Amino acid sequence: MGILQDILSPASGVIAPVVTKLLDFIPDPTARAQAEAAAYKEAADRVQQLDLAQVEVNRGEAGNSSVFVAGWRPFIGWVCGAALAYQYIAMPLLVWVADLVVGHAVPRPPTLDDQLTTILLGMLGLGGLRTLEKMKGVQ
Repeated sequence: MGILQDILSPASGVIAPVVTKLLDFIPDPTARAQAEAAAYKEAADRVQQLDLAQVEVNRGEAGNSSVFVAGWRPFIGWVCGAALAYQYIAMPLLVWVADLVVGHAVPRPPTLDDQLTTILLGMLGLGGLRTLEKMKGVQ
């Protein structure tokens, strides 16, 4: 049952217990294993269908001539990069230079949310996984 729960993990809190309970009604271990294998195959097929549908959506977005459709992902990357540059490079340097010029501590400019690195690490993690897929030859 572990494989089925893994494939259904996003919805496992709802679906997996129901499937487990239904499989418990099959007394024959061989028939139960066959039913579990069939459920696993059906779940895997559904997940693959959803993945393929998402690939088509991504392809449509990327091929669109409108910057509002095709450009949102690069925009998020640039915004995140600019925010990181401000938060960790520009602002500390500006504060340091202002302290030198004025001769005493100056009020600090506003900082950005601490979740910025979490967002960046998520984006880079996804990029890293895609790099790994490319290295393994996955299209």
